Amino acid sequence: MKRAQFFGRLLFAGALIAAAAAPAAAHPGHDIVPDLGNGFLHPLTGLDHVFAMLAVGLLAAQIGGRALWLVPASFLAMMALGGVLAMIGAFVPFVETGILASIVVLGGAAILRLPMSTVAAAALVGVFAIFHGFAHGAEMPASASAAAYAGGFLIATGLLHLAGLGLGIVIGRIATAGATSPG
Repeated sequence: MKRAQFFGRLLFAGALIAAAAAPAAAHPGHDIVPDLGNGFLHPLTGLDHVFAMLAVGLLAAQIGGRALWLVPASFLAMMALGGVLAMIGAFVPFVETGILASIVVLGGAAILRLPMSTVAAAALVGVFAIFHGFAHGAEMPASASAAAYAGGFLIATGLLHLAGLGLGIVIGRIATAGATSPG
């Protein structure tokens, strides 16, 4: 088995184990100081969010080109929409299931290196982003500044996407080096 495939499968297995171990979107303890910093920390404390965001970056890195910015940007925009839907009291069904499915589908697409256009990937991550955004918006403390809190979780999410992009680029280079080296 190639090193890149091994690392990809290991990441995917870890995501599945983490998702099975605890309910998605279980982010306790973020209602003390409802501000930018608190919003920033919120996505970093849930493995469900961390794994899904890394998968978005991995997927974008595999596609390359415009996908490097368009796929994460699609996620951020649709996550913001999901957050707004929660704040205005809209109903989005199956939020927890959508969050769990995002880990499996996005992680699986990245690990299996499914061929996908930039537009298809942006649409796919956008659908899942609504669930993540809704969960964050619903969990936002009532006393929070919506703009500051949302800004914090958007910044953290963007940084997780960058980490996934970096990981994807490194894995791609390892795979390329392994394919061109003798033996």
